[in-house]
Amino acid sequence: MTRVKGGTKTRRRHNKILRITEGQRGTKHRLFRRAHEAAMKSLLYAYRDRRARRRDMRRLWIIRINAAARLHGLTYSRFMRGLKQAGVELDRKVLADLAVRDAGAFARLAEVARGAAPAAS
Repeated sequence: MTRVKGGTKTRRRHNKILRITEGQRGTKHRLFRRAHEAAMKSLLYAYRDRRARRRDMRRLWIIRINAAARLHGLTYSRFMRGLKQAGVELDRKVLADLAVRDAGAFARLAEVARGAAPAAS
């Protein structure tokens, strides 16, 4: 079998990985093999945590909506059910933003939800 010399290509590939792991401690940013392991692991974490961030944000929105709804005498589930029955199609992100930034608008939504909830019961 013939000998393959990959000098510049191999060095470029190695340097690309070493640049990715630049800020890491110890051999993780110096030695190619350790750097490659660290880079693969960090890319996996990044992929996983982009999905986890969506879950975390949804949880935060629900907590904020629940807190604001309870100030108006409703639980989160009754508030959301009332909005759905009233035909209000605002997502949790917008509702949480209203709860934090515009208490008056959220109070009106709470009244709408309260008015629609007994109609179905």
